[in-house]
Amino acid sequence: MLSLVPIITLSYLVGSIPTALLMGRILKGVDVRNFGSGNVGAANTFRVLGAVPAVVCLLLDAGKGVLAVLVIAVIFSHASPLSLTTTKILGGAVAILGHVFPVWIGFKGGKGVGTGAGVLFSLLPLEAAGACLLFVVVVALTRYISLGSMLAVIFMAAAILVEKFGFGLKVPTEFVYLTIVLCLLILLTHRSNIRRLLEGTEGKLGGKG
Repeated sequence: MLSLVPIITLSYLVGSIPTALLMGRILKGVDVRNFGSGNVGAANTFRVLGAVPAVVCLLLDAGKGVLAVLVIAVIFSHASPLSLTTTKILGGAVAILGHVFPVWIGFKGGKGVGTGAGVLFSLLPLEAAGACLLFVVVVALTRYISLGSMLAVIFMAAAILVEKFGFGLKVPTEFVYLTIVLCLLILLTHRSNIRRLLEGTEGKLGGKG
């Protein structure tokens, strides 16, 4: 298992890069944690820095997931005792954990959506595209980014379950585990958003907070 150390270490460190924090300091000399929701993610970057920086932040966060899955995991896969698919999933999962619990800023990071999206697009592009479309529709109709994010990841988990157990497609069981665990993680990191949604106090896209 020592052969997995490079994959785990590099994927975690890449995932831990605080994209939103760095962009805030570089573009405006501010700490995004002191504004808006205080979260180090693309949604709060939109509130603090604007639309274009937010899109760039989202793409960079997603890129961390892509890098872990398609570059780091593949490069070191020859030494991995796991299958290539499982090795990619491991790299992606660790990158997501790095994004949520980054060593660079006291283990208080983003909510896992951006990096999770990059991982899912790398492994399950068609299903991820469907989840992305659902996200866009939900946000367009409700202006709740958090709701769109949660429904998108729930869709991913449900889609994989239906494909494997409903349609009998040859979907690797590891994908079932990945999407379910990611779904639970995203819901956990959005627990304060869920509470505000129920209370009717959740901030909307283009609004304050």
